[in-house]
Amino acid sequence: MISVVQNVAIDCADAYGLARFWSEVTGCPLHPQDAPGAPEAQVRQTEGPALYFNQVPEAKAGKNRLHLCLRPDTSREPEVERLLALGATLVSDLRNPDGSGWVVLADPEGNEFCVLRSASDRAATDA
Repeated sequence: MISVVQNVAIDCADAYGLARFWSEVTGCPLHPQDAPGAPEAQVRQTEGPALYFNQVPEAKAGKNRLHLCLRPDTSREPEVERLLALGATLVSDLRNPDGSGWVVLADPEGNEFCVLRSASDRAATDA
């Protein structure tokens, strides 16, 4: 027997609002029944588990113990700029002069996530 990851659950204050942010980040749609003010919302990934947003009364406290790592299909640098324009904030810049490393951002509710190098970034620096 095995178990399959169905979704990644993210507690938040505004389920629909945060799901809309992550829908823009991933380019994946919200569940068709999601609406503003709903206590739950879901971003349906084309591959992998859904991102499930659950409204909770308490605020986020401390560093995430689990976070998402994104690998953009474009170069990392313009993707970081795009995500910042969508409402992400810079937490930590761990890029190295040789192009390796990553950037830690936070979504509008403070949940940290990483932006890794794209496949083309890796190929350019590993060659």
